[in-house]
Amino acid sequence: MTELRQITDIGDLMRWRREVIETVFSLEPDDALMAENEDYYRKHLADGSHLAFVAMKDGEETGCGSVCLTDELPSPDNPTGRCAYLMNIYVRAAYREQGLGHTIVKKLVEEAKRRDCHKIYLETTSIGRSLYESLGFRDLPDMMKLAE
Repeated sequence: MTELRQITDIGDLMRWRREVIETVFSLEPDDALMAENEDYYRKHLADGSHLAFVAMKDGEETGCGSVCLTDELPSPDNPTGRCAYLMNIYVRAAYREQGLGHTIVKKLVEEAKRRDCHKIYLETTSIGRSLYESLGFRDLPDMMKLAE
């Protein structure tokens, strides 16, 4: 059985963040990047705008996921202006294809909705796309990102 627990310890968050960067981005993060991550966690855990969870299976940590809560100008498609950006969603290779990613993402969405977020979005890799689509996520055709 999978259990999810909230992560509030900076050391645990940093350990997971390093693992995600090393595995997903295939690079060793430098000290400056890790310091920025630590600063982010300290600020956003304190103000409640970042929630992180770890998945446990048979007493083993198997994966993680986070939600970053922000506000934008309210609009017809997001009347509260509350936004949730899901990120750092990761399941260790030995535990994939067992529904853990599904459990993590459902928890993050639940937490976002509990906080009245009407805009919930994420970025994906080709590996995660089918998981997110199965949970109702769709591409945003009208969105662009500045390429610098």
